[in-house]
Amino acid sequence: MVRGDILDREALDGAVRGVDLVSHQAAQLEITRAIDDPIEDLTTNTIGTLNLFAACAKAGVRRVIQATSAGVYGQAVRTPQGEDDHPTDPNWAYGVSKLANEKYAAIMREVHGLEITSLRYGIVYGPREWYGRVLTIFLKRALEREPLIIFGDGEQVRDFVFVGDVVEMHRRCIGDPAALHQVLNVATGQGVTVNRLAELALRVTGREVAVIHEDVAEGATSAHFARRRLPQELRTLVQSPEKACRLLGWEAHTSLEEGLAAEWEWLGRNPGRWTEMSY
Repeated sequence: MVRGDILDREALDGAVRGVDLVSHQAAQLEITRAIDDPIEDLTTNTIGTLNLFAACAKAGVRRVIQATSAGVYGQAVRTPQGEDDHPTDPNWAYGVSKLANEKYAAIMREVHGLEITSLRYGIVYGPREWYGRVLTIFLKRALEREPLIIFGDGEQVRDFVFVGDVVEMHRRCIGDPAALHQVLNVATGQGVTVNRLAELALRVTGREVAVIHEDVAEGATSAHFARRRLPQELRTLVQSPEKACRLLGWEAHTSLEEGLAAEWEWLGRNPGRWTEMSY
C-alpha cells in the first residue's frame, strides 16, 4: 500500500510504475462540499485525474478504469437515463468535474493511446459505506431508535446499486475487451422513492420508530439533525443498465432489501464507524 495524493505527481509516477492496469476510484464526492468550494472539487476530481492519466501515459500503463458518476446527467429528461441518448447537463459542480474526466479520457485515447473505461456509478451502497447520505442516515437513526427524517414529500426517486454488484461489473471491465473506451452506467435501472427506502429500512432493521416528513428548504439544515438538504435536488435518478448488459452481460442481482440487510448487519458490528457525518 502506497499512501499518497492524486495531486502529488511525483507520488503518482512512483505508484503506477510497472503496473498493467489502474483502477481510479479516488475522488471528492460530497455534493455540498462541491457546491461550497467548486474549485477544490475541480482540483481534486479533474486535475487529479489528469495527473493520473499523465502518469499512466508516462509509465506506459495502457489500461485505466475510472469512476465517474450519474451526476453527469443532471435533472432527468426521461428515464431510465442512457449513456448515449440522455443529455449530460450537470446541475452540480461535482457532475461537471466528473463529465470533464470522461471528455479528457477520450482525448487521452487519441493523444496517448490510453484504454480508458468510464463507469457512471448510481448510488453505491453497502458495508463500509461512508456516512452521510439518506440510506446511511436511515440505518444509523434506526440503530439509535430515532425517527427517520424525510425531506419534502419523499417522492424523490433514486437508483441504489449494491457494492458487490459494482465489484462484479469492475471485474468484467478488467477482463473483457468490449469495455475498452466505453462509458457505462453501473446501476439497477429500478427507481426507488425515499418513502419506499424508509419502509424497507424499518422492515430490515425491525425497529418501530416514527417517520417524519420535514418541509426543510433546499440548502437549509434539518431541525432534527445536522444535515443540509441538497440544493438543486435531483427529483429523479434512474440509470439504464442495458448497455452494460449488452456489452458485458452484467446486471445487478442484489435487491435493495438484501443489500440493506447486509449493510445493517455490518453496522451492528461496527457502530463506531459512523460517528461523524460526511457530506
